[in-house]
Amino acid sequence: MLISDDRLLPADPATRAIARRLYEAVRHLPIISPHGHTDPRWFAENEHFPDPAQLLVVPDHYVFRMLHSQGVRLEDLGVPRRDGGPVETDPRAIWRRFAAHWHLFRGTPTRLWLDQTFQDLFGIDVRLSADTADETYDAIAGCLARDEFRPRALYERFNIEVIATTESPLDDLKWHAMIRASGWPGRVVTAYRPDPVVDPDFEGFAANLDRLADMTGEDTRSWRGYLAAHRARRAVFQSFGATATDHGHPTARTANLGPAEAERLFDRVVSGRGEAGDAELFRAQMLTEMARMSLDDGLVMQIHPGSFRNHDASVFARFGRDKGADIPMPTGYVEALKPLLDAFGAERDLSVILFTLDETAYSRELAPLAGHYPCLKLGPAWWFFDSPEGMRRYRELVTETAGFYNTVGFNDDTRAFPSIPARHDVSRRVDCGFLANLVVTHRLDEDEAHAVAHDLAYRLAKEAYRL
Repeated sequence: MLISDDRLLPADPATRAIARRLYEAVRHLPIISPHGHTDPRWFAENEHFPDPAQLLVVPDHYVFRMLHSQGVRLEDLGVPRRDGGPVETDPRAIWRRFAAHWHLFRGTPTRLWLDQTFQDLFGIDVRLSADTADETYDAIAGCLARDEFRPRALYERFNIEVIATTESPLDDLKWHAMIRASGWPGRVVTAYRPDPVVDPDFEGFAANLDRLADMTGEDTRSWRGYLAAHRARRAVFQSFGATATDHGHPTARTANLGPAEAERLFDRVVSGRGEAGDAELFRAQMLTEMARMSLDDGLVMQIHPGSFRNHDASVFARFGRDKGADIPMPTGYVEALKPLLDAFGAERDLSVILFTLDETAYSRELAPLAGHYPCLKLGPAWWFFDSPEGMRRYRELVTETAGFYNTVGFNDDTRAFPSIPARHDVSRRVDCGFLANLVVTHRLDEDEAHAVAHDLAYRLAKEAYRL
C-alpha cells in the first residue's frame, strides 16, 4: 500500500499541473483546527495512547458506524455501554474485527484518512486486512510506546498551531487548567457548547440547570439568573482561550421575543408546564440570546442544525450520544434565521458561522444569505459531506453566490486525533483542484488562485474564529 501523491488532484494533465503547484504551496502550512472533539485530557496528562484499538477504532464513530451497519455489535468493538455492561476489552481482538471488515470502507473518506494515517504516521506499507491485522497492530503499538507518539509530541509533529475542543457549560475545564499550569506552549482552547442547558429535550435538563446554578451562584430557575449564569460561564470559557460557541440545535429556527414573553416561556419550560412547541421556541429564542451575548463578549457563534441526533433509539439507550446515528434532515434557513437577522444581521461585530447537513440548502438558501448579511459566514462541508465529492459540491454550489471570502476554510470536527493531518490534507487537495479548474478555464489567474489556496487552507479559519 503506497498511496499516490496525486490523489484527489484532477485527472486532466494540464489542470493537474496547476493543482500540483497550488498544493505544494499550501501542503505544509500550519493546521488551524478551530472546531473539534478531541479530549483535552490527552494534552493535559500527555500519557501514551493505550493501544491501536483505543486510538483508532473505539472513539471514532466514522469507523464503528460502518461496521455496525454490517451487523458488527458495538460491544464487540469495545464501545463503552452506559450501564457499564460487558464489552470487548482485548484491543487485539477489536483490531482484528476492524481489519477483517476493512473492505467496507472502500471509496469512503474514512479510507482516505486512515490510509494516509497508517502510511505517513506509522510507516505502514501494507493494506489493512484480516491477514495483516496482527502485523499492523504490532507496528502501531510499537510506535505508540515511543515518546514521540505522545499527544503533545504529535500535536507538534502535525504542525498544529491551535486546536479547539468542545465542552459543556457544566464542564469544570480542569484539563484545560492542567494544560495551562504545565507551561507547555501548545495552544489547546475550549469552545462553549450550551446544548445541555438550552435544550429542554436534552436528558437531565432540569438537573443540568441546578448544576449550572451551583457552578455560578446564579438562580437558574429565574430568567435573569439563567441568562446571567450563561454570561458567567462564557467568561470562564474565554479565560481558557475560547473564541467560539457551538450550537447543535435540531433546526435553524430563531426567535426574538419581547422580554416579558421570553420570561413567560422560560417559566413554562423550567416548571414542566411547557406547551406543544415550547421546547423548539425556547431553543429558537436562545440562539438569539446567544447572539446578543456574542455582541457583548465577542465569541463567534457556530450553528450546526439539521441533524436528527441519536436517531437509533436502541443505540442511544445502550451507548449514549454521538455513536454515529445522527442523520441529516431537510433544513430551512431563510425563514428560520429571519428573527435573528432582523435583530443583528447587519452587525459587523457579530460572527455567525452556519453549517448544514442538508446540502440542497447550499445554493438555494445559505449562499444567498451569507452573500448578503455581514454577520454570516458558511462553515465547510460537514459530517456526511466531509468527503472529496461533498467538498467539491460545496465549492460549486456556494462560490458563485457567496464567493470564497464568506466561507471559513476548513475544520476537521473530529474526535480522531491521528487523522487530523489527513483530513486537512484532503481539504487542501480538493480546494487546489477546484481552483486549478478555475485557472484552466480562464476564470481566475494563477497568482490569484495561490492567494485563495492559502486563505482556504489557513487564513480564513484563523480570522473567522478570531484565533
